[in-house]
Amino acid sequence: MPPRDNPTVRQARLGAELRKLREKAGRASREAAGMLSVDQAKISHLEAGRIGVSEERIRRLASFYECDDELLIEALCAIAREHRGQFWWDDYRGILAPGFLDIAELEHHSTKLRTLQTITLPGLLQTENYARALFSASLAKRPADEIETRVEHRLKRAAILDLDDPPPFPTIIHEAALRMRYGGRKVVREQLEHLVEASHRPSVTVRVIPFTCEEFIEVTQPVVYAYGVVPQLDTVQIDSPFGGRYLDSEADLKRYAKLLDLAERESLSPEESRQLIHHIAREL
Repeated sequence: MPPRDNPTVRQARLGAELRKLREKAGRASREAAGMLSVDQAKISHLEAGRIGVSEERIRRLASFYECDDELLIEALCAIAREHRGQFWWDDYRGILAPGFLDIAELEHHSTKLRTLQTITLPGLLQTENYARALFSASLAKRPADEIETRVEHRLKRAAILDLDDPPPFPTIIHEAALRMRYGGRKVVREQLEHLVEASHRPSVTVRVIPFTCEEFIEVTQPVVYAYGVVPQLDTVQIDSPFGGRYLDSEADLKRYAKLLDLAERESLSPEESRQLIHHIAREL
């Protein structure tokens, strides 16, 4: 099977974790290749997520690397069992850019999601009209059918909040994002009312950083911290108009966890946040 041109974030993460285990064990890639009786290039492809790996080989590598973390090994085997076409977002493969599939995949497999939004509202809590306004306002004019496909995909992502056991979703939103009038007053008012309603869900916590806050001065891109089934699989996604970046180094995870902790400490309580959102909606 030829190497994948665009491995998913999960596939790339599986390879990266195998590389980390090898490096922690002090093993060279040629040693891993020799143990599996493959050429060294195949180990490079495997660790980059460009080729798949069987559960049996994951266990053999874990043993070779003297890894006894059974929860991590099981989590890596679960990724290896996944196949293309298994999930709803695979229907959009070849239709939307890979980044759309990656964020849906990340959210689906997370045990908890924390977000920080400074300019726009969280994708999982957006209304149809608000999402359409965002996708319509771009540097390049998009065809109407592409905009509608993007909106449809974004709304489907929100289905994880309707699960019987949804992942906890604490989100922190700067007041600036609440006051942006994407799509006009009517669209924003509808969006803010939806946000207040969503904040009453047991799994959703909405906190607002008000303009009056004097301590939190970090101006950052949208951040999603996705918790994995084991801490080693935690992932941070940084969004931008030109695509997302995925971070998983221990240093990056600590840095962004600290950023989110600070933002939460400086934000209003959930009830105070609801009152502010309601007040802004009434001003429209």
